[in-house]
Amino acid sequence: MRVLVVEDVRRLADDIAEGLRDQGMAVDVAYDGLTGAQKAAVSPYDVVVLDRDLPGVHGDVLCRQIAHAPDPALVLMLTAADSPGERVEGLRLGADDYLPKPFHFPELVLRIRALARRRPSARPRVLRAAGIELDPVQRTATRAGRPLRLSPKEFEVLAALLAAAPAPMSAELLLEKVWDENADPFTRTVSVTVGRLRRKLGLPEAIVTVSGAGYRIADC
Repeated sequence: MRVLVVEDVRRLADDIAEGLRDQGMAVDVAYDGLTGAQKAAVSPYDVVVLDRDLPGVHGDVLCRQIAHAPDPALVLMLTAADSPGERVEGLRLGADDYLPKPFHFPELVLRIRALARRRPSARPRVLRAAGIELDPVQRTATRAGRPLRLSPKEFEVLAALLAAAPAPMSAELLLEKVWDENADPFTRTVSVTVGRLRRKLGLPEAIVTVSGAGYRIADC
């Protein structure tokens, strides 16, 4: 899952991003509305966590822009204002959910995951292939009934490959979906993560390399 955090309080924005990355999400950050608009226009985000009172481009304007994009991300609006009128106005602008500040971080995570599941391209509740069962909601994965102990990035890579199956995914696309904009495109991070996944999944081999195309879930 790829998330954009648009928040002008830098420490809060960085804390949110760090916490979401710990949950396995790919997170980009913008500290003003103009930068947020530029990033939202060029990258395919699942969810945008959007502060309402932003410099540069106001959060209300940015929310409308995102909502009217061809393939819009879902918007979780953050604001210090918590009156019913403020919430109604935020939703009217195109926000998909509304969370007043201060908030509990576990609730923010649950709301982001819930929004991601509402996207038309969202994954089914349980992904199954090659004897693997992965539940994105419960954050569990098994193979042949054996629980898999996966890191957050391993979990997201496996989820992306299962969602794409039987089609392959390139290393570049996996890097875009699972890591954030700061990831080095020349890094071996994807191949290293896939290698760890293969070892944890065991035999028969569940992830195969497709020459010139990337990786896919095996037909087994």
